[in-house]
Amino acid sequence: MTLAPPALRIAFAPGVTVGKWTRRWQERHPELPLEVFPAEEGEGVVVLADGRATLSFVRLPVDREGLSVIRLYGEIAVLVVPRDSDLAGLESLPEARVAELLKVATYSPERPVKDAVALVAAGVGFLRLPHSLARLHARKDVVAIPIEGADETDIAICWRQDETTELVEEFVGIVRGRTEASSRANPTPPTPKVRPAKVAKKRAAKTPQKPPRRTGGKTKKRGSR
Repeated sequence: MTLAPPALRIAFAPGVTVGKWTRRWQERHPELPLEVFPAEEGEGVVVLADGRATLSFVRLPVDREGLSVIRLYGEIAVLVVPRDSDLAGLESLPEARVAELLKVATYSPERPVKDAVALVAAGVGFLRLPHSLARLHARKDVVAIPIEGADETDIAICWRQDETTELVEEFVGIVRGRTEASSRANPTPPTPKVRPAKVAKKRAAKTPQKPPRRTGGKTKKRGSR
């Protein structure tokens, strides 16, 4: 009986796009099973702990105990406002101005983002979100305005340290931009060949020149008569 190859299970936080990496993986390993599924916000580490995922794309911060975590990129913060709000026509809002708005709220597991955006559309305050989440829950009756000077939300990939397999390392390499030619199987690039003429020139430059020999007070070069 032949055992099936292990599946690589990839979880991702809402709004995070992983298609370019999973497609690249499947192009290299069409014979290996790959499972990709969304994890609820805040569940990115949980799915690693209970074995549902091999790797997980998460929003930082997370509890890093027992995990390998690599930051990938940052995403800007936006303020979601009703489309009929006086703020809706602005191209951006400074961080200080956002702090002055009394009804700014952040999403939480107790209130799903979709429901929070619906409240904004109904005129119940504003909502601060990472840009990808605002894009995921975009509606015609709300507008997402970039916040100037706001800290970015960091997106990272993580996995359990005790499950660092060759497949995990290779997938992480793909995410970080490592090409197939520069995989861990061939970490040292080939030494470029140097033309013989250049080698001779370099050797000549390194060989010290002997000073001319003096005889009878006159300078006489070696080989002269």
